[in-house]
Amino acid sequence: MLVPVLLTLSTTMGERPASDLGFLLHKHPDRVRSFGVTAGEAHVFYPRADEHECTVALLLETDPIELARQARQGGSWALGPYVNDRPYVASSLLAVALGRVFRTALAARCEARPDLVTRAVPLRIELPAVPHGGEPELPRRLFEPLGWEVEYEVLRDPDWGGTRHGRLLLRGEHTVSETLNQLYVLLPVLDDAKHYWVGQEEIDKLLRAGGAWLAGHPERELISGRYLVHARPLVDEALRRLTGDGAEPEERTGGTRPLAAQRRATVLEVLRSRGVRTVADLGCGDGRLLRDLLDDPEFTDVLGVDVSSRALRAAERTLGLERRSERERQRIRLRQSALTYTDSGLLGYEAVVLMEVVEHLDRERLPALEHAVFGHARPAQVVLTTPNSEYNERYPDLAGTVRHPDHRFEFDRAGFEEWISRVAEEHGYTVTSSGIGEHDRRLGQPTQLAVFTRSDAPSPTAEP
Repeated sequence: MLVPVLLTLSTTMGERPASDLGFLLHKHPDRVRSFGVTAGEAHVFYPRADEHECTVALLLETDPIELARQARQGGSWALGPYVNDRPYVASSLLAVALGRVFRTALAARCEARPDLVTRAVPLRIELPAVPHGGEPELPRRLFEPLGWEVEYEVLRDPDWGGTRHGRLLLRGEHTVSETLNQLYVLLPVLDDAKHYWVGQEEIDKLLRAGGAWLAGHPERELISGRYLVHARPLVDEALRRLTGDGAEPEERTGGTRPLAAQRRATVLEVLRSRGVRTVADLGCGDGRLLRDLLDDPEFTDVLGVDVSSRALRAAERTLGLERRSERERQRIRLRQSALTYTDSGLLGYEAVVLMEVVEHLDRERLPALEHAVFGHARPAQVVLTTPNSEYNERYPDLAGTVRHPDHRFEFDRAGFEEWISRVAEEHGYTVTSSGIGEHDRRLGQPTQLAVFTRSDAPSPTAEP
């Protein structure tokens, strides 16, 4: 017997038709959609969708027997895997279902109504059963600092009195994307448990979903600790990255979002806007861009290349391939290769990404890279980012030096423009340049971006 867990989100959307919520969630109000998730099935439907109000419901049906099969073996309570509250209350199971069902909305993407993505709208969130673990004030401590009006009513058993669960109601004006990201993080925090193994990649999930609000939250240590199941090394690393302590200087620049996250988002937007489906990430490092590419089904063939076998092992961990579906695993390949040598394995890819790569080469090796990428592989698009050395003045401890010990050099803006113009002219490409990160009127932006388009390539058009 399947037992449902429910979450509803309602809005009036202000002056717009309330049913426009369907555009933001990428789920049509007139249809019921179902998705296979861990140990069950998730359904999305709209109890109400009209001009004045719209309510979307996420119904999670979990199979207690399947949950028991997946539970860890052992423990002193033999019935523990079978007798528990997992099928009945909001937990990490619901958070994973939310991430699966509303992936595009979590990423704040909506081509049909881009003006709605950044608009705060009146929202009402209701969860009939949420665990509090003996701390009835915890939901308020978590949600009120984020601007929510919180009502939490402890559920009572007629025989035993108060329980460790309650009904949660949230009201406030927020963007739909930030709301979903907050729920994605805080539901497992309220539960203080996860149904899957937690490793290094969970830090990236936490920072990706909480980067815009978690650093300033008064309970950030509690949130990080519970989200990472109290694994001290993971929690310490998450807090360091969240606050910028010990991070590379450029990672702390550019507002509330880390610069590395802004770079990845910009590269992804460039690839999407040009309708790219097959892409090779050269110098892929620990695979964070690969993970973002794999998370988006628009990219049908993704290749990660690095000279370092250690980096490729880290990329495997970041991608979490053992937990991916067979279809996802078929879309990704990792390959060890030097970027300064021609590699026939790169032929046929529509786009090549060189994100924070060229500065790791000796300048005399740049012609070899140019030949390997622009002369031999010759993709239709090349997206390249590299530091702007002039911006280093913003870092007093780095003025006059490079940003990372492994950087062999860094372009200033004039030198970068001269180099990309020459490369484009010599190899039959056109090129445009811009920047990423916080803008300084005198120094420019911390990251320089160049987008090369092969002169004989078809005009880029993205699918509607």
